Amino acid sequence: MSMTDREPQALDVLDDAGRKVLFTEARTANTFAEVAVDDDELAMIWELARWSPSAANGQPLRVLFVRTREGKERLVRHLDEGNRAKTLSAPAVAILAYDVDFHEQMPTVFPARGDMLRAAFADQAETRERLAAYNSALQTGVFLLAVRAAGLAAGPMAGFDRGGVDEEFFAGTSWRSHLVVNIGHPGADPWFPRLPRVPVEDAVTWA
Repeated sequence: MSMTDREPQALDVLDDAGRKVLFTEARTANTFAEVAVDDDELAMIWELARWSPSAANGQPLRVLFVRTREGKERLVRHLDEGNRAKTLSAPAVAILAYDVDFHEQMPTVFPARGDMLRAAFADQAETRERLAAYNSALQTGVFLLAVRAAGLAAGPMAGFDRGGVDEEFFAGTSWRSHLVVNIGHPGADPWFPRLPRVPVEDAVTWA
């Protein structure tokens, strides 16, 4: 039997319950219950998130999980004022970053061409920064889905001083922060009213 004669592989379809958890009923949490998020739950989030696609499988996304009161207090001094209280109340917080030296991992993550890609990117700092920022954003979307898939709520926030966070947590490294995500079980009155979506006719075209 030739390749063209084979039956196409059938992929599973997410059921209604899964769609609600990940998409249609998922919300950004603004308050969190006093229920601990343990290391196994955080490990589960990463185990799911790390399968995200990225260009040439470069995987630039990096995560620092902040769990202690001391760590949160170090973080909140760099957050916009409106984000501080909910971050202090969240059982866990993820600082999502990208590694501008992601190319050093290419021989591991892309064995067939890794040495060539590492060498090609070695002297292209601006290109690496651009690719790392873009691909980590792609991976971040999957990270948020992974939080939801683990039965937890996510509260992503971009309102913070990136330079301050980088100096506080990533000084002397090649990591650059780009998003802070509060993680936990929803607390009292956790959701803002659901806002409208862009109309389909304004967002989708066909060719």
